[in-house]
Amino acid sequence: MEIFSVRSSQNLLYKNNANNAKNAKTADFAIDSASGNSTTFQLEDVAGGPNFTSISPGQLRSYARQSLDSGIIDQDTFAALSEPLPMRAIDARGNLIDLSEVTDGTSFNFVDYFHNQLEIANSIGDSATISTLQSVVNFLNGNA
Repeated sequence: MEIFSVRSSQNLLYKNNANNAKNAKTADFAIDSASGNSTTFQLEDVAGGPNFTSISPGQLRSYARQSLDSGIIDQDTFAALSEPLPMRAIDARGNLIDLSEVTDGTSFNFVDYFHNQLEIANSIGDSATISTLQSVVNFLNGNA
């Protein structure tokens, strides 16, 4: 009686099966060589940038990353743009906004959202948040 390791037992069963006409050492798949270009998400350069009133959070993060890399925005602005949306937010009038259905593929109006957050920060008087949100709103409005 022969004892085989668990690793080789499947390979031996495959070799010994008379119904298999293939050689066990031939591969059923081919490995593609890596192409030299990687496909990264790129937003089209339209006049004034993308439409931030109808853009997905994933697209906004990608555009913000490109803007950070090119020096258009600073790290604080990038952090504010790339952080996930809360489940609920309050607008400038005090109304509760349900954001639970906004996903990375859902279009969302970031101009209104960040403008409302800036108005709330102005009413509270948080100078650090006001500074960051003002740079975010300027970026979204094309004044970066």
